[in-house]
Amino acid sequence: MTIEYATRYRSASRIPADPAKPYFIEKGEGDRAHLFGDLVTVYAGGEQTEGTFNFFTVEGPKGDVIPAHRHADTHEVFYITAGAVRLFVEDTEGEQQEKLLTPGDFGFVPKNCTHAYRMERHHSQVVGVAAGPAGTFERFFETLGAPVTELGLPRTPLIPAPEKFATVPREYDVEFKPGHQWRTR
Repeated sequence: MTIEYATRYRSASRIPADPAKPYFIEKGEGDRAHLFGDLVTVYAGGEQTEGTFNFFTVEGPKGDVIPAHRHADTHEVFYITAGAVRLFVEDTEGEQQEKLLTPGDFGFVPKNCTHAYRMERHHSQVVGVAAGPAGTFERFFETLGAPVTELGLPRTPLIPAPEKFATVPREYDVEFKPGHQWRTR
């Protein structure tokens, strides 16, 4: 049996807001949002971990590179569980790297490093964890994208209007880098 909770983000969630409350979530039953061509599912966030880390999955079809961005105070982990994902990273000195990651591969992006990714195979999946002193950014996905209750990928990609990208940096530690060029492609 799965219990639903009301939170400040959603009228119904499988995730309790109380950090002292243990819980279990069946596969795919976390808080879901569509963003770009992807389905993001949050299983644990700042409310549950007292702002110390989040745990989420991103799954999607083969597609375009998501916009380059960085997190000033948040470290991010990419662990691939299905398909293939190309991770692009630029360190604080401007050195760029890219790596094709397949199931079982791991990528780490330290804070302040510009990064992006591209799903290289249909139905690829990333397990993500982010942590840092500024808290967590998991609610960014549904703020920039759209919260959904159904399972599955979006029928059409949800591409936010350019001005909407500027609305999320302060609260979610996400700074987009419009026009950023990847020299590694």
